Amino acid sequence: MIDKTVAGVADAVADIPDGATVMIGGFGRAGQPVELIDALIAQGAKDLTIVNNNAGNGDVGLAALLAKRRVRKIICSFPRQSDSWVFDGLYRDGDIELELVPQGNLAERIRAAGAGIGAFFSPTGVGTELAEGKEAREIDGRTYVLEYPIKADVALISALKGDRWGNLVFRETARNFGPIMATAATRTIAQVDQIVPLGSLDPEAVVTPGIFVDRVVAVGERPWLNDGAFVGGVDLEGRPVR
Repeated sequence: MIDKTVAGVADAVADIPDGATVMIGGFGRAGQPVELIDALIAQGAKDLTIVNNNAGNGDVGLAALLAKRRVRKIICSFPRQSDSWVFDGLYRDGDIELELVPQGNLAERIRAAGAGIGAFFSPTGVGTELAEGKEAREIDGRTYVLEYPIKADVALISALKGDRWGNLVFRETARNFGPIMATAATRTIAQVDQIVPLGSLDPEAVVTPGIFVDRVVAVGERPWLNDGAFVGGVDLEGRPVR
């Protein structure tokens, strides 16, 4: 019997090693697997390379992982915002390495890894510092630079519901980077609000098939998410959206 569920978040991340490259889903706080990140902090893995759209918000989730100085390098498209003080301090002190990737290129580099694409040419970044040192080619009169896939040892993602086979459905904007990250990592660990019986998910609603998921852990339902509107990482009452 296939059963990818694990008892708790500590068990889910127990074997993530020092030096691992870890993709973390989310767009700001929306879709960020906060419980898995907290478990990773408690587990103690260090010298990590993190792939995420942002570089942490406030003092929780990814920002808390950075604050513990467990991250050697971060690959992201949007490292600075009003509440990115943890990253700002580390970067100014030279305590973290940054690889800045335009958001479209970040998504496509992750997708390429999952699709088995060896490299691709993109016009994004041409003529800027982000293109320095990269192979360039003119195609149909336009200049493109060569970009390589981003792969990871582990992907930590958050979904709304999952079954014991690892099939996942997401909630609205919380879907963001999770599905492509699940395809681009050697091991994918998904936290879900609820684990449902096999066969109860509408196949047409399944975004990430279980073949891409190795572990599923329930972190409990959050009913206030059902009717709160997404506004910049929080709902209309100021509660963070995950």
